Amino acid sequence: MMYPFVTLDDSAEIVHSEMKPDGQVKVYVEKPDETDCFHHATCWLPKYRWEEIHGFTDAELARYDEFIRSVAHLILEFSQKGGFENASGF
Repeated sequence: MMYPFVTLDDSAEIVHSEMKPDGQVKVYVEKPDETDCFHHATCWLPKYRWEEIHGFTDAELARYDEFIRSVAHLILEFSQKGGFENASGF
């Protein structure tokens, strides 16, 4: 299951999984692109291990990495509570 987290000002959407039994959480970044349809990448928390990177520049990836690091504590919490909507009670 993937839970919506945020849409950034460049139209990139960030979603995350539930926390896996080994404590990892999959964070998926996807951004529409006119040429390639979508650019995407996966970051595994809590190690911030990036994989399956397609289409993003180094600068874009650095921006997403910085953002994810700044909100990782929230993603890790929400991943244990069924996403933001369940964690917030909305």
